[in-house]
This record gives sequence, C-alpha cells and structure tokens, in this order.
Amino acid sequence: MKRFIARLVLFTIAGTLPASAVRAQRQTSPETLIRNATVLTVTRGTLQNTDVLLRNGKIAGVGKNLNASANARIIDGTGKYVMPGIIDAHSHSMLDTINEGTLAVTSMVRTEDVLNPTDADLYRELAGGVTTLNLLHGSANPIGGLNTVVKIKYGRPASEFLFPGAMPGIKFALGENVKRSSSPTQAGVPRRYPNTRMGVEEVIRDAFTRARDYKRTWDEYRAATKNDKDVMPPRRDLQLEPLVEILEGKRYVHAHCYIASEILMLINLADEFGFKIKTFQHVLEGYKVAKEIAAHGAGASIFADSWGYKIEAYDAIPYNAAIMTRAGVVVSMNSDSDERARRLNIEAAKAMHWGDLTEEQALKLVTINPAIQLGIQERVGSIEVGKDADVAIWNGHPFSVYSRVDTTFVDGEVFFDREQDIARRPELAKERARLEQAEPNKPPAEGQSPLGPRRRRPTEEMEIERP
Repeated sequence: MKRFIARLVLFTIAGTLPASAVRAQRQTSPETLIRNATVLTVTRGTLQNTDVLLRNGKIAGVGKNLNASANARIIDGTGKYVMPGIIDAHSHSMLDTINEGTLAVTSMVRTEDVLNPTDADLYRELAGGVTTLNLLHGSANPIGGLNTVVKIKYGRPASEFLFPGAMPGIKFALGENVKRSSSPTQAGVPRRYPNTRMGVEEVIRDAFTRARDYKRTWDEYRAATKNDKDVMPPRRDLQLEPLVEILEGKRYVHAHCYIASEILMLINLADEFGFKIKTFQHVLEGYKVAKEIAAHGAGASIFADSWGYKIEAYDAIPYNAAIMTRAGVVVSMNSDSDERARRLNIEAAKAMHWGDLTEEQALKLVTINPAIQLGIQERVGSIEVGKDADVAIWNGHPFSVYSRVDTTFVDGEVFFDREQDIARRPELAKERARLEQAEPNKPPAEGQSPLGPRRRRPTEEMEIERP
C-alpha cells in the first residue's frame, strides 16, 4: 500500500493532478477574453493579433478589439497561439476494459458502462490541448462494442463527460487481431471462430443478414399495430439492435483495418447491405485504395509514421495521410495510445514533412477532420462564432516541439492551467514526503487472510447448527 501511495503521489508531481486538485484550481467566469493572439481557426485561415471571446460555453466573438463584460477573465495572448481543442478519433482512455473477446459479435456491450473519470491520462491529454475523445471497444471481434464520445472534463462525474448529441458508433475490426494469428493455443481448447480472413467476412455478413431479418420483423409488427393494438411484439435482441441502427443510418461504423484487400472487402459488404463505413481506423494500406475509400464516402483515422511492427504493418508508409488527403478522403491522426494522445499536435505536423501537406491541411488532421468523422463538426473542430468554447492556448506554434499548452478550455471552462499546475507541485512534493514516512502495512501472519479474521455470516451459522 505504501508503494502504491508513493507511486500515486509521484504521478501528481510529474504533472498529473488528482481530480480533487483540479476542482480546486478550476476557474469559473461567465466570460473569457483572449486578447491579441495568433488564432488558428482551421476553417477560416490564420488571424494575426486577434481576440477570441468565450461566453457561456460558446465562442461568442472572433476579431480585433472585442469588448467583454466587467467581470470577464482577460488573458493576454500576445505572442501566443489559440487553436481548437484537439480531437482524438481513436482512444481507449478512461476505459477499465476494452475487449469482450469471448464472442465474434459483441454489439450488445457498451464502453459507456466502464468509464473511469479519474484516469490520470485524461489530465495529461488536457495538458496536450486535447478536449474530445472517441472511446472505442477493442479489436478482438469482427463486430465489437459500442463507442462513447466524450469531452475531457477531468474531475467531474463520468456522466458529465458524455458529448451531448454526438452520433453513436460501433467498433468493427478486421485482420490479425480478429483471427488471432499470434494468440497462443491451448491443447484441447478449440480456437474461437473466425480463424481466417474469410471467416471474418462471413461473421459480419451473417450478423447483418440476421439484423436485416430482425428489422423486417419489427417493421411488420409496427405496421400490424396500426390495425390491431394487441399484436404481440417480437422479442428484443440487444445484439442486433445496434446493427439495425447501422442499416438505418443512425449509428456510425468505425472499422479497425490494415491491408487493402480487407478494406475493399468491407466496402463491398457495406454496399451489399446498403450502409456506409464512417471511418477506417489505422488503415495502414489506405494509400493503395484511396480512391475507393473516397468514393465510398468513408474517412480514415491513421497513425502518422508507425510501420513494420507486425506482418500487417509491413507495407505501411508515412505518406499515407498525404496520399489519401489528395484523393479526397477525410483523414485524421489518432493516438490509440494514452502516451501518443499527449502529442497529437506533433503527429499532425509530421504530415507536412511526410507528404508536403499545408499547415492548414495538417491542422485539420486533429481538429475539424476527426470532428467530421464523429459527426460533431457543427459543435467543435474549428474556431467559429457559435461553436463550443473548446480551445487551447499555446505559448508557441503548436507544430513546434518546443511549444506547450498554457491553458485548455472545455465549454469555456478551464480544465488545465499550467501556472496553477506548477504552483501546486511543491505542495504535492510535501504530501509525498509525508506519505513516505507513514508506517507500511504489515504482511498478514501465515495462514491469516489479508482482510483480517474471517467472520461467519448468519447463513453459515445456521447451516452449521442445522441437524
């Protein structure tokens, strides 16, 4: 226990405040006026010496010499950069579990049910200017669990993280993770179906065939109730209901994939059943079939320059983002990593080196493009009047490795403030020292439970006394 406490305090000293500390440091004001900054609007160019007014959780003004109320917080943005909050289109932060790998189709499970709002990585991501996450199920299943889109409101209950009005989604997966090429097998234990790429396709086709029949059953029931209110409804199937939502265009598909042949397979299967893939996730060989992805209307959420780490990744190239962007695909950079999520600004900047994307195109990779992929582009992803006040103030250009975030706002409220973070570090260091002096827990005596002497429950006593 002592070691755990010391490690916990070490995390706070390293720049991760506990949720209680964040609540203590949070500043509240109906208005914030950032004056004289360089504003990276993403959709309307770069504005020099410009003010940004945040009011009641929204961007209320963008321009020069803006006025604010007498009690507004005023921030001098001279020499600083203001950009929209970064959006991570593939995250597993704040999830205590990500894979229900026991079945091939687990569309009945929800990531929303296992959110951990105290995950320290959330605070670190705020410190990197990240404000929105697409929390995805893992990639163990051809059809996995339901996603959750959140705003990072560290220190608040999990219910306050949920992004209001965000389009619901679901995780699909193809390839090695699903057929488990590298998973060890146990003697006498059969492998879970599917075991080949052919089987992966069949599982998805079978699921949508069942979902189509299920939808028809409910359509017939609803039609019948117009003439007979006593008709017995069909039995609900929680596995098939999300797939029906996909067929009806009410739920997005985010599909983990790597190789070109499987990307085309899923496009063809989606066309067969009349739905669209919203994003191909990772999509390392997307550059090979960029025109087909664009024609289907799918987006691509990728790594900047990761390749060769497994067989499927051998043909990955760092020019993937540029090639797909020029083919008309909406591309984003994602993290799939609590560590990489802290520096998605640099992941986007790499696309200017690998492929000569413009600064604006690179900025879009972590702002408006992932917003489009999640169906929230009317709310976030650019600095425009009327959008949510999810913005970050940087002390230099976000594409410089020497720049850092000074302040991160979510809905106009400060959830990261570097000055206050630094100011609290001596106090946290003292707390660590105090905890390290505490008496360590003594190990239990041999044969004794770590929880202390075991007490009988009344039911056990009754069992013993019964003749």
